Amino acid sequence: MSQRIFKFIAPMLILVSANLAKAAHPEWVRIEGYTYAGTGCPAGSVSDNLSIDGQALTLLFDSFVASVGPGVPFSEKRKNCAVTVKLRFPQGWSYSLYTVDYRGYVDLQQGTNGAQTVRYWFSGDGRTGQATTPFYGPRTGDYTIRDRMFFNQNIWSPCGAQRDLVINSAVKVDNSRAPFASAMLTEDAQDHSVKQIYGIQWQRCR
Repeated sequence: MSQRIFKFIAPMLILVSANLAKAAHPEWVRIEGYTYAGTGCPAGSVSDNLSIDGQALTLLFDSFVASVGPGVPFSEKRKNCAVTVKLRFPQGWSYSLYTVDYRGYVDLQQGTNGAQTVRYWFSGDGRTGQATTPFYGPRTGDYTIRDRMFFNQNIWSPCGAQRDLVINSAVKVDNSRAPFASAMLTEDAQDHSVKQIYGIQWQRCR
């Protein structure tokens, strides 16, 4: 397995161009810009750094935690963060996300549940790829999951135009069946080494 070109490193996500050694891929990819917004990444809660060579973007999040329970405001039950990334690469290529690896921490009491959802799309394109991972209480501890739904949905960036990539991650919890129970789902594990890894596949435009 060859991992090359670019990645996001964070307690939120890593975006990796991962190809088999013989798989086709462009000679270079560069991150030219990015923005982020959402209840899980409000202003002042994110530390960010783009490497000088444009190969890695690091985002550190302080508020990406969904929780419910006695005394917890309703607004805390769902958090999201949409990261928009402007990629540049040689003409004649198209790419798609095909795997997502999650690692985080969950604490769900009996009768509660949670879910982690990832949606992605390309600006100006109405098609959307999505994966949802459910969690059911009682459950407490770190989790590691891999989803492969992007491969089947076949959402590719348009050929002949380099559109921004938008990745919207969300975590939510629910205690409607056990109103006095508590629940928490976060993208920050106890050992603080949490990440999401997005695998990218490439194809030549025809």
